[in-house]
Amino acid sequence: MAALFGKRLRRSAMTTAVAAAAVAALSASQAPGLTDTQNGRQSTADATPSPGDSATGNSPYYTDLPPLNSPTAPPATGSGSPGGTGTGASEAGIPATVLDAYKKAEAELAATKPGCNLPWQLLAAIGKVESGQARGGNVDANGTTLKPILGPVLNGNGFARITDTDNGAYDGDTTHDRAVGPMQFIPSTWEWSGRDGNGDGKKDPNNIYDAALAAGHYLCRGDRDLSQSGGLHAAILSYNHSQEYLNTVLTWLEYYRKGTHEVPDGTGVQPGDRSDGGTGPSPSPSPSSPGTTSPSPGTSKPPKSPKPGGSPSSEPSKPGGGGSTSPTPPTPAETVAHIEDAGTGTLNATAGDAFAERVAVRTENAAGKGVGTVKVKLTVVGDTDLAFSGGFKSVTVVTDSTGKATAPPLRAGEDTGEFTVRATVVDRKLPGLDYTATVSARQADALTRTGDTELTCEAGGQFADPVQVRATYKGDAADGVATTATLIKSKDDATENDKGPYFKDADGKAIRTLKGLKTDGDGRLQLPRIYADDATGTFLLRINTTGGATLTIELKVTAAGATATPSPSPSAT
Repeated sequence: MAALFGKRLRRSAMTTAVAAAAVAALSASQAPGLTDTQNGRQSTADATPSPGDSATGNSPYYTDLPPLNSPTAPPATGSGSPGGTGTGASEAGIPATVLDAYKKAEAELAATKPGCNLPWQLLAAIGKVESGQARGGNVDANGTTLKPILGPVLNGNGFARITDTDNGAYDGDTTHDRAVGPMQFIPSTWEWSGRDGNGDGKKDPNNIYDAALAAGHYLCRGDRDLSQSGGLHAAILSYNHSQEYLNTVLTWLEYYRKGTHEVPDGTGVQPGDRSDGGTGPSPSPSPSSPGTTSPSPGTSKPPKSPKPGGSPSSEPSKPGGGGSTSPTPPTPAETVAHIEDAGTGTLNATAGDAFAERVAVRTENAAGKGVGTVKVKLTVVGDTDLAFSGGFKSVTVVTDSTGKATAPPLRAGEDTGEFTVRATVVDRKLPGLDYTATVSARQADALTRTGDTELTCEAGGQFADPVQVRATYKGDAADGVATTATLIKSKDDATENDKGPYFKDADGKAIRTLKGLKTDGDGRLQLPRIYADDATGTFLLRINTTGGATLTIELKVTAAGATATPSPSPSAT
């Protein structure tokens, strides 16, 4: 036992050193903005999901790290097997179908979301820690795993608690959810993020092409740029919110970037150590009974040796523990007594624009001290197109060491009015905090006609030239501005005229007011064709916009057969 204990200590020290070195190297090679959730800082590239909102539900993952030596291609001859263990060449080998799926996902994301800069090596790193590259590439010719890969039952017994969301359709469990497939998606996440990566018309989390493409889109949500450390780290943490998970994925990413090679399907190296002390996702299609987390037959491992200074039963909350009477310390959320505003300004924006102010909250304990590492969920309430960056109606952020958390920017849609954004503490039943976000209609403060041709026609005819105007706001083009055009009685009487020029509705009937018009992207608007009845003279067309811009245009109608003559110059009087 002493020898085994010493071996584990040496392995732990080496693992920590490798992870630290890899993270340091990767961070140094990218732009500033390293995410440090342990110190309460969080990148603004995206919000941190709660377990039920993340890709995996924060399920256990493989903690094996790559060898210290750089990867090298296997020798052309020799006794080394590509599927062996313990060599750099073996660890750098990725099963052929799995590797192909990663590269095709990268190519599609490069075309559909070029600003994300997704590297296929990141998919490989996540695939390694989630399922050991689909259990060493045990997939068929279409990329579907030969046996379902299922994570532990998420019943709250050592893991997150996620009750069934798919009626067992993906994971075979109608009581709780389980992470599914080579990229370990939980059913509720797969329901909206699933993709068809192999073109067979199905979205199957057990298919590596579908799962890899879905993972790529999941990592590229919002406006993330994975070539920047802030976006990269936020993306990884959204997949599984754990600093250790982040370090492990970054270590494999750096290793794969140094070189990989293709190995036959089914011969890839399979990891053995899992973050919860188990042996990784189960290949069994039958879920465990509710409330249990038993590993698959033949994969059980001896209990871990006690930690230095501890006892074998010092962790009663974990499966297999017990015997200790020490009380479990409260979670940060359990110590929160209330949630307060943290200096949020007035939330006002014009339709289609981002809000200048962001919602900021602070979680405090009963003594009024800020509580860090608390998850706060912010939700846009009601049926509206108001959303956070990336189009999310709900996001989860984590408080810093002072108890403060700031939400991603809000962006207004086309709906106008007052809307509610609600902040609540995750895993804690406390009154929420409501904010009012006001969205104003797009405005224009000036209207000009784009042409100067005199608008004339004969009675009973139609005006040859269309009426075109351009709206601006503070000198810039005002796009999407609501506009009304009315043929009025006089400059001093803006009521609708009952004679003279008119428009036509869809049935060809005469109308003299048009509502619901909107300017285009350059602030321009062209009115429908204008017709004239039998009345002659000078008539007025008035155009109004949201924001108060007004323009009055003269329309002249002459008697049939008459030739219009220029108006005489005004006299001195």
